[in-house]
Amino acid sequence: MKTTTYWIATAVLTLMLLLGGFLDLAHAAPVIETVSALGYPAYLASILGAWKLLGGAVIVSPGLPRLKEWAYAGVVFDLSGAAASHAFVGDPAGKVAVPLVLLTFAALSWALRPATRRMGEVLPGALVPPPSVRTRAA
Repeated sequence: MKTTTYWIATAVLTLMLLLGGFLDLAHAAPVIETVSALGYPAYLASILGAWKLLGGAVIVSPGLPRLKEWAYAGVVFDLSGAAASHAFVGDPAGKVAVPLVLLTFAALSWALRPATRRMGEVLPGALVPPPSVRTRAA
C-alpha cells in the first residue's frame, strides 16, 4: 500500500511539474495572465518552467538522492509561494487551495519514498569519535 500511494502521489506531482513547466516555458496565455495578475513579470514563468521540468525529471529518476532533496524543496517553495501569492492578492479560496492540495501530493511523495530514493547518512560515522580518542589512557 505504501509503495502504491508513493507512486500515485509521485505521478500526480511529476505530471503537474512537467505539464506546468511546459506551459510556463511556452508562455501559455493562462500562465501569463495569472503571473501578471499576481504582479510578477512574465519572464518569471520561464524561470519557474525550467525549474519545474528539472525538478520533475529528478524526482521521477532513479538515484540522485541529493538532487531529489533539492527538487522536493523547490516544489515546496514554488507551491507555498503560489498559495501565498494568490492569498495576498485576494484571489478566491479555490485558487489558494489548488497549490496546497498539490503540496500534499509532494509531501506524500517525499515522506513515502523508498529507501533507494533517500539520502541516507550524509557522513557515516561522523558522530563517533575515532578510536584513538575513545581509548586514551588517563
